[in-house]
Amino acid sequence: MKKGYQVAIVGSGPSALFAALTLMKVGVRDIAIFEKGKDIQERKRGRGMELLCGWGGAGAFSDGKLTLSTKVGGFLNDFIPQTELTNLLKKADETYLSFGAPKKIHGQSSDKTEALYQEAKLAGLEFIPMEIRHLGTENCAPLLEEIRGAMRDNVDIFFETPVKEILVDGGKITGVLLQNGSRAEAQYVICGPGRVGAEWIKKEVERLGIPSVPSPVDIGLRVEAPASILLKLTDIAYEAKFIYYSKTFDDRVRTFCMNPYGEVVTETIDEIVTVNGHSYAKRKTENTNFAILVSSTFTEPFKDPIGYGRYIARLANLLGNGVIIQRLGDLLDGRRSTPERINRCITQPTLPSATPGDLSFVLPYRHLKSIIEMLEVLDRITPGIYSRHTLLYGVEVKFYTNRLKLSPTLETDIQNFFLIGDGAGITRGLIQASISGMIAANEILRRMGKQIKGKGGNYYV
Repeated sequence: MKKGYQVAIVGSGPSALFAALTLMKVGVRDIAIFEKGKDIQERKRGRGMELLCGWGGAGAFSDGKLTLSTKVGGFLNDFIPQTELTNLLKKADETYLSFGAPKKIHGQSSDKTEALYQEAKLAGLEFIPMEIRHLGTENCAPLLEEIRGAMRDNVDIFFETPVKEILVDGGKITGVLLQNGSRAEAQYVICGPGRVGAEWIKKEVERLGIPSVPSPVDIGLRVEAPASILLKLTDIAYEAKFIYYSKTFDDRVRTFCMNPYGEVVTETIDEIVTVNGHSYAKRKTENTNFAILVSSTFTEPFKDPIGYGRYIARLANLLGNGVIIQRLGDLLDGRRSTPERINRCITQPTLPSATPGDLSFVLPYRHLKSIIEMLEVLDRITPGIYSRHTLLYGVEVKFYTNRLKLSPTLETDIQNFFLIGDGAGITRGLIQASISGMIAANEILRRMGKQIKGKGGNYYV
């Protein structure tokens, strides 16, 4: 490792990779990436933190859904004009295609899309139509290897090298302090730690005095049902996104990460086991899974939504020695699921390691009530989802750091220190995370005098 770099990048998820690609495009070579996880060839699915940490981050490694819409997946429209965001989305998509993303797009507008939109309204749901380019789990690693190859001779990449602190002097960035005690000086630091780094970056911004407000925490369950029940939704939208405001509590409830013919999997963050899902491009199971998440925003004096989400996840782990599974019918009847009841279930679980149990001992009543209400409403447009044979896995938690005070170029109050991606609390998906890296890198290039003017805005990738 050299003593100093022009640009130091924390993390190697989509936001960090696209920042590096943007800088490389115009000849910047003095770049270092510090990643706490492993290289792409060494990452293994289902092995604890390796699903979340390492080259490519979490989402780009596990399933790879590229949401081609500026309306979902983040809050970048709070920072840049809509026209510029649209242009950057197109450039990000083109970059994924250049590294091997499939050309097929799901969820394109049609008469069926409009009919589903109207049907959802009648049921009390908001349906968000969008186009998706799905990499598929088996295609993620080859694409990430291509990106890795493009950087091999241009970027110094350090794996299993977590950053301990951001170094600042006189209100200006000076570099990063590594966990091993080494220092790497840098003129610019771009920090994209991902959701797995949300708690670390929260502590760092508090230490550095960067203004922020708590983000909502999303807590819910992973739902699994026979693929035939959800075929109407997956054929039209592939990943159907619905928003519902619960009748009892008026909480915002949403579907998330729908995986046609997919598998339910576990995630491990600092020994806390949560649940997620993914799907392959070609290999299929008999089931489709998706999450139902309830967004909770806390007010004074509570300021630790991440801690709250971790508490709920730990409770599930305590009761189930990991992930808990329960039939919807058992939950509604007020009884726990047993191995025998799961074996009799029409829907056979794709996560056999889950422990049959009772999720009502885990989730707060308002969360559980809101999820049950949404399943009941969803049944109006996809009959069969509110069946006693529907499987529920818990818990699924999405951790986001506090919403930070950032400039339109995603710079903090500290000069030359940029925060990007899901870990910074400004994005919620692969495409907007990628764009956030481009935005920060664009500004650095402008300051370096390497600006390139493009149609409708400045972009480089």
